[in-house]
Amino acid sequence: MKGIGRSKAVALTALLGAALLGAYATAEQNMAEQEKLHATLPDDGKDAKVMRFADLNNYRYCEFVLIAGDAITKDLKASFYNSTDLNGATTANRDSCPQAVWDKVDPETVKKQYDMLGAFKNGPRFWMYDWIELPVGTERDFMGYHGRWMGVVTLPKNFDPKQKGSTALAYAPTTVARKSKQGYAKGQTIFILDDPNGTPWIMQAYSHIVDPTLKYDDLKTLDAKLKLPPGWKYRVKVLEQDLGIGAINGVARVVQDDLEDTYNACFEEAGETNCTYKP
Repeated sequence: MKGIGRSKAVALTALLGAALLGAYATAEQNMAEQEKLHATLPDDGKDAKVMRFADLNNYRYCEFVLIAGDAITKDLKASFYNSTDLNGATTANRDSCPQAVWDKVDPETVKKQYDMLGAFKNGPRFWMYDWIELPVGTERDFMGYHGRWMGVVTLPKNFDPKQKGSTALAYAPTTVARKSKQGYAKGQTIFILDDPNGTPWIMQAYSHIVDPTLKYDDLKTLDAKLKLPPGWKYRVKVLEQDLGIGAINGVARVVQDDLEDTYNACFEEAGETNCTYKP
């Protein structure tokens, strides 16, 4: 380098090299951050096989959820991994999600492990069905919690997994991709939300996420605790005959209340119905 001493030239070269390395590192970091805006769910339903679970009414379970999709457009989907019949569950304890196991699961650690946009813990919950039959996929171990893939759900664009009782999900119907069949037995008490259009939504599970003290007996007067939007109603019914619920073309409709209890819709589409009758 003409006009520059050897020592200065060496120093300048070093500075240029450091600048280039810094720029490269920044570019790599930006690319990594860009990649985090998009993620793909594991294909854990590809080899799913139909399983049947019975005697489920008031049975404790949890779901661990992986979130992927497009973080820019907020087009997000989530795979859920259900604990039913796992984690030391027996017919006596009726608990597939022991609190000690559940407490050890850290969603942020799992999110990084699977390179997802997000991950969260859904539960504990308690089944209201008498039985369920559905395709069950890969079983995964999330930090000691075992869950089987049981479906994929589309998330609302304003979904916030960190907010308990999130208004993003409360009374905001969405769809879940599944081919399940489930039922309630004659004589069983069911709990129903009626939306402003008259569609009945049958409780599939109550939750301990928002109110850990909630008990089965509390469901009979749950409307006193719920913040029902205008036009929504809550009622209780004892079934005079068996009630079956399914999906139409592999899609079911679900909703949550503000305590994060979950419900299935009885609906019609293209001349088909997903319930054996509307209670």
